[in-house]
Amino acid sequence: MKVVTDAVLVNMDFGSGAVKITPAHDHNDYLCGQRNKLEMINVFNEDGTINGNGAQFKGMMRFDARDAVYKALDAMKLIKEKTPNAMRIGKCSKSGDIIEPLMKPQWYVDCTDMAKRSVDAVRSKELKIVPEEHERTWYHWLENIQPWCISRQLWWGHRIPVYLVTIPGKIDVPDFNNNEHYVVGRNIEEARKNAAKKFGVSEKIVQLEQDEDVLDTWFSSGLFPFATMGWPNEKTDDMKAFFPGDLLETGHDILFFWVARMVMMSLELCDKLPFHTVFLHPMVRDEEGGKMSKSKGNVIDPLEVMDGCGLEVLLQKLRDSNL
Repeated sequence: MKVVTDAVLVNMDFGSGAVKITPAHDHNDYLCGQRNKLEMINVFNEDGTINGNGAQFKGMMRFDARDAVYKALDAMKLIKEKTPNAMRIGKCSKSGDIIEPLMKPQWYVDCTDMAKRSVDAVRSKELKIVPEEHERTWYHWLENIQPWCISRQLWWGHRIPVYLVTIPGKIDVPDFNNNEHYVVGRNIEEARKNAAKKFGVSEKIVQLEQDEDVLDTWFSSGLFPFATMGWPNEKTDDMKAFFPGDLLETGHDILFFWVARMVMMSLELCDKLPFHTVFLHPMVRDEEGGKMSKSKGNVIDPLEVMDGCGLEVLLQKLRDSNL
């Protein structure tokens, strides 16, 4: 067993002052693992059972395994004390199931250059953010930009245009963890040409399998100012008339998630700002200060405010929501 001293993660005044580290299954532990060069060991299969790294607990469902681990430690007289401890456990907003962090290969975009251009545009006032106080948020996000994970394991969205390559005699068993075994293309025909050129073979023997992941919703949304106007053909009537735009009005809560993405994508793909002014409005909130959300159910339909609505209809909407 490897023992590390980590000044960031461990609170010496809490409990025993020592904690187990699972870099492949916890966000904080992952960062600790990176700092201390720990091996990333995954113990879960895709169906929630314990894999071969789980020794005698292999094949058990995750909660059964946790109970069995505790009983095994107790049988070995290694349990000293058990006390209640408030924890934050992630749950799925749709199903209510407990989320298990799990390391998976993902696709990333290097945003360094795009972020710098977006920062420079605001500093030079080429892009105005109103009220100006929100410029601090802009700089905070974009000056500390991280590689953007654009992979999502969902059944809706734009499929990522990346293809895994198989070439008999050259790449008989492609490795989905090896970036060199992938090519990109606007469609499978273009990807096949790119693969043939990359590996120096005939297009006829290239076999392709498109990645099952879809693009992050904010990636697709970031294309909105120009993709809806006929891009990549920049000579369409709509592109000439409506891109770039003038004013964007939106809520301040998505300044980075949507506005910054639109600016970065427009600068990168069209070499133009999508608009020259961003006007940010405050958020309409419920009586407890929570953001109004259709999925949560704490919203008021403006039509029902104007036209009226029966109490039973309102109550039924609450019953049908996540509240």
